[in-house]
Amino acid sequence: MTDFSLTRPDFDVIAGWVQPGERVLDLGCGDGSLLRRLIEARGVVGWGVELDDAKVLAAIRNGINVIQGDLEGGLADFETDAFQHVILSQTLQAMRHTENIINEMLRVGREAVVSFPNFGYWKHRQAILNGRMPVSESLPHQWYNSPNVRFFTIADFDAFCAERGIVVRERKVFDEGREITEEHNFLGSTAVYRLGRPR
Repeated sequence: MTDFSLTRPDFDVIAGWVQPGERVLDLGCGDGSLLRRLIEARGVVGWGVELDDAKVLAAIRNGINVIQGDLEGGLADFETDAFQHVILSQTLQAMRHTENIINEMLRVGREAVVSFPNFGYWKHRQAILNGRMPVSESLPHQWYNSPNVRFFTIADFDAFCAERGIVVRERKVFDEGREITEEHNFLGSTAVYRLGRPR
């Protein structure tokens, strides 16, 4: 069994939202750690999509069914309603075609689960006030080597969903592993959303 004692809080939340035996697609699956956890703990039938060669090989070594592909091209290879959950964990901020990938996730899956760093977090605001781009646990890269191309806050994402009629079924916000229950956009460094199709 894999040791998940040091997993990220968004992994814990996602594992709680996914029901036993569901079909799950993990986009930008990395080495397959999240899918491995869901397979072992929840008995899901899972697939991953990953672009990076080394991560694809790591996912295969982790026993994950992984497809090498670029998410920017969409999910045309997957049928509508093929999955119960489609997950995009800590990758949305690196997507150029944000709206398209959310729409595609909600097409191929009954629910979409996304997690992302909150650029409105107080420490990030403080860094900007001090004249520097933020670097933190949730934003570990320097400005010059960051994979992030989208800089948005929890409030921005709430507005994005509201404007498109996307149903926010549940949201959890964390800072350094602790759940934040108030002032989410100021006190939370990471957010996890469970989304449903537009009304």
